[in-house]
Amino acid sequence: MTKLDLIEALAAKEKLTAKQSTDIINQILKGFTDTMKKGDRIEIRGFGSFTVREYESYKGRNPKTGKKIEVQQKKLPFFKVGKELKGMVDSDG
Repeated sequence: MTKLDLIEALAAKEKLTAKQSTDIINQILKGFTDTMKKGDRIEIRGFGSFTVREYESYKGRNPKTGKKIEVQQKKLPFFKVGKELKGMVDSDG
């Protein structure tokens, strides 16, 4: 499912215009992004949780040239699936 699919599904289900549906989805995603930028956790019960993981700098290797490089420390989003979603995806029907 793409963002556009989600917007269209919301518009159809709730009888909204495409603009209204787009605004709602964009506001939700902005809220998620702003929360994670602050380093906070997002939990959606039955679905999963989003956190930010911090990685220290390390010495890496450029696969193209083989030259050693210093990889800077970074923060990356991480998703952990919820038990209910895991069960639904794994079920036979």
